[in-house]
Amino acid sequence: MSSCRLAVLLSAGWLAFAGPSAFAQTTPAPQETPLDPNAPMTDLPDIGVAWPDLSVAPADPATTAGPQRSGGEFRYNYRITGIDAINTDLFRQRFNELSTLRANEGEPANAAQIDRRAREDARTLDELLRNEGYFDARIATSVRPEGDRLIVFLEVEPGQLYRFAQVRTPGIAAAGAKADELRDAFALKPEAPVQGDSVVAAQDRLASTIGREGFPFARVGEPQITVDHATRTATIDVDVAPGGERRFGRIVARPNRVFDGDHAQDIARFKPGETYDSALVDDLRRAIVQTSLVSQVRLTPVEGQAPGTVELDLAMEPAPPRTIAGEIGYGTGEGARVEASWTHRNLFPPEGALTLRGVLGTLEQVAAVTYRRNNFHGRDRVLTAQIAATHLVRNAFEANTVSLSAGLERQTNIFFQKTWTWSLGGELVATDERDVIVATGEPRRRTYFIGALPTSLNYDGSDDLLNPTKGFRLGGRISPEVSLQGDVFGYTRAQIDASVYRPVTARVVLAARTRIGSILGAPRDAVAPSRRFYAGGGASVRGYGFQDIGPRDPNNDPIGGRSLAEFSLEARVKAFGNFGVVPFLDAGNIYTSTLPRFSGMRYGAGVGVRYYSNFGPIRVDVGTPINPQRGDPRIAVYVSLGQAF
Repeated sequence: MSSCRLAVLLSAGWLAFAGPSAFAQTTPAPQETPLDPNAPMTDLPDIGVAWPDLSVAPADPATTAGPQRSGGEFRYNYRITGIDAINTDLFRQRFNELSTLRANEGEPANAAQIDRRAREDARTLDELLRNEGYFDARIATSVRPEGDRLIVFLEVEPGQLYRFAQVRTPGIAAAGAKADELRDAFALKPEAPVQGDSVVAAQDRLASTIGREGFPFARVGEPQITVDHATRTATIDVDVAPGGERRFGRIVARPNRVFDGDHAQDIARFKPGETYDSALVDDLRRAIVQTSLVSQVRLTPVEGQAPGTVELDLAMEPAPPRTIAGEIGYGTGEGARVEASWTHRNLFPPEGALTLRGVLGTLEQVAAVTYRRNNFHGRDRVLTAQIAATHLVRNAFEANTVSLSAGLERQTNIFFQKTWTWSLGGELVATDERDVIVATGEPRRRTYFIGALPTSLNYDGSDDLLNPTKGFRLGGRISPEVSLQGDVFGYTRAQIDASVYRPVTARVVLAARTRIGSILGAPRDAVAPSRRFYAGGGASVRGYGFQDIGPRDPNNDPIGGRSLAEFSLEARVKAFGNFGVVPFLDAGNIYTSTLPRFSGMRYGAGVGVRYYSNFGPIRVDVGTPINPQRGDPRIAVYVSLGQAF
């Protein structure tokens, strides 16, 4: 019996088996003879590639078919035969990345260059075939004329596929009751093909599983493979040292300017005393990075002070804590605006941010100070408090407002999309607002003092936050409010939003949305104009101006209402590359009644373009009103990040 001991080498994501070659070449080994690249092709030395007889030149090269040469050089293509059973997409990709024949295909080359490239590619094929489990492959190279150029052939006889006779994981028994589970995770079994990718995948699964099952100090050795050419089998040995099962202990943070171990524990999805799980440690590492307060983070398992526990040594490098941002924009119905903000993201550790924000626009001016505490006693739980002064001009009203608000919410984001989110809040508002008397169109100004307790609950069953292709979303918002304007009275604002996404083909997704809103407990005229419902615009009924849909006063300005109903339907079609086309139809209306009557709908239709970037789709929608009211625009354009809904 002949056998050889081979080390498994990881390179470029696949395995090469180093050791005595099983490759048998079909042509004699070439002699080291100096070559003249410009020597005539009629007297080629024996250089290892079988060449055709090209010594007789055609009588009329302009009209006679055959390989054409100039100065002893030819153009060539190449073909590989005999690998149909092995020629997967990954196999072809790897060969194409390494092939010297492919890199220079179609370019002029002399005999020595073509010969060298063919033999290099034969060696590359041999290594790739070994990675697939074919250790007895035979590869012949030859050149044949075809049309106006040469064809370089790599003719492969793969031989028999080698399989594992034994799969051994010495040391795994020390894992006790979890040993069988770890053996199953390794997945390789006797009779499995000796394929490098399968070995690497099995090793990775074992290393990952042993960490998730409570063994923070486990060691998984490099696979050692012994190939037996006589029986065309192999034996694989992977040494495993579990190192003992542990439970989570404390998170200990080294001195830093970011936050301590207790706050890291607030972010973690595990509690002290639970079985160690490396996947949860990786999750915590990603969550700390997402705070944007650190440039580097390390979480190292160390022996805990309590027996059977493991502590996490947390080391962080602070990132620059301050951010300055600016924005310039224009929106139909919203006017031109310039916005600037300054934020210190950790002025009040842990994760206590202070933001100063200002907006200067033709129709809007804002000055606001916001305190925001991320991961407030729990992952993605956000505490905010804000004081703001605004001056807002809309077609329906003009308002000078001072507000004080605070809230606690569980947020979703593109990194950790949540199924359930919620918010609880409180708001005190003093607002001086100007509108008109509906009956006469005469202007009037009133001052309101409002207290509100807004609450929301949302379910997200979609597959993507910015570009959903399947599933549905359902959300509700309710805000009991008390208003003082002459007399004290109360009312409740309620709203329900729902959307559904259904793939039709691999390139087409149908999406639909509805929104229903109602104000209960007070007549429309008693409710401050800024607190009423409005419709129209890029996030509402496209094709219409911002907040322009619904009943209007004698001056043809919208007055808002106590209820609304909106519907949208669109087809998201992937056109080519990263671009898509989205035809859409929207409908909606505002009503003075408590509940929407679903009559007198205003319809808007149009088409949008999507560019699907790495961080989400960028949308440009162009819409037109189908049954416009007097004064509605013929065309409206909307630009934003993410789908319309």
